[in-house]
Amino acid sequence: MKTLKLLKMIKKTIIFLFTLFIFNQSSYSIEIKAPSVILQDYLSKEILYEKDADREIYPASMTKIMTSIIAFEMLKNGDLNLDDKFLVSEKAWKLSTAGYSSMFIMVGDEVSVEDLLRGIIVASGNDACIALAEGIAGSEEEFAILMTSKAKEMGMNNTNFSNSSGINDPDNYSTLKDILIMSNYLIKNFPNYYTYFSETEFTWDRTGGDPITQGNRNPLLYKNIGADGIKTGYLAVEKYSLASSVERGGRRLIAVASGFKTKNDRSKESMKLHMWGFTNFDTLQISKQGEDFTEFDVWLGKKNTVNGYVKNDIYKTFKKARKKDIKAIASYNGPIPAPIKKGQEIGLLKIFFKNELIDEHKIYASEDIKKVNLFSRLIKSINYLIWGDV
Repeated sequence: MKTLKLLKMIKKTIIFLFTLFIFNQSSYSIEIKAPSVILQDYLSKEILYEKDADREIYPASMTKIMTSIIAFEMLKNGDLNLDDKFLVSEKAWKLSTAGYSSMFIMVGDEVSVEDLLRGIIVASGNDACIALAEGIAGSEEEFAILMTSKAKEMGMNNTNFSNSSGINDPDNYSTLKDILIMSNYLIKNFPNYYTYFSETEFTWDRTGGDPITQGNRNPLLYKNIGADGIKTGYLAVEKYSLASSVERGGRRLIAVASGFKTKNDRSKESMKLHMWGFTNFDTLQISKQGEDFTEFDVWLGKKNTVNGYVKNDIYKTFKKARKKDIKAIASYNGPIPAPIKKGQEIGLLKIFFKNELIDEHKIYASEDIKKVNLFSRLIKSINYLIWGDV
């Protein structure tokens, strides 16, 4: 029947073409002087460089990233305040006298959460870690359980924390991929508190002595390359490590590397890795979360078109090259019959690179579209029979 033919949906596509005209002036290959390395584009989550990133390592002071996350989560939820004060125990104080990285707090001091956090993040104070852990959980052992539980919740499936500072312990282990997950979580969920990681110095007005000013141990913060975090580490067994973040021109790269033989290697090689990533790759935003990006034809609706959106920001990272084509196709069976509900799935956004499908995302309707009344439907059907799809 002709009426049935009117209702038959026609496959349609809308094509968005993004063409990059970029001259390739550098090599894609690089060698980093560390046994374990990983580099990621923060927006697209694409891994740009990887070397033995699943190897089990001792995270050393990179452990302090999770210590900070536990406190930031409580601050965000209102269970903790920056001006809350915790009493310094003898256990915490002893770490300031044993040659470890320290904030130099004293037994009986009452130290604010904010000062302890800055002592942990900037000065890498192991004593501050224990004071914060005991203040939050009652003991460092209980706090370490919270840390490991949070790690599992975040998808860090190859990590176990046995202390809050990263002091050498065979049961305090992780991988570079897990530390990358932790770094992403920190930056995404706590943008306000993350600014502590970019501070280059912290002054502690200690009890019984002159104030002590200590510089941030992250060497990239002093390189004027856009670094704003994250954390160094050192253990005799693991040598030098660094989780680092650099933001330039709206892009952010996160690197984690472990096993550098010297501090100088850690600084030079980490900087080289970031600069290689920015020089050799570009990141393109395909669509923005919740933002309408195209219209779809509607059949027998009170409106002839409906806008579509995707639920997440979509970024793709590609090597710089001469005329690399990225093609985004909004594919749907249309026109889409009314009624249409806001949030209803109406198509797929398919992303191609060199005509190869690399990703796809569901497209949802931005609004309700009601069905026209019976008389209007009849007129539209007659018009379709006479004039076709106009």
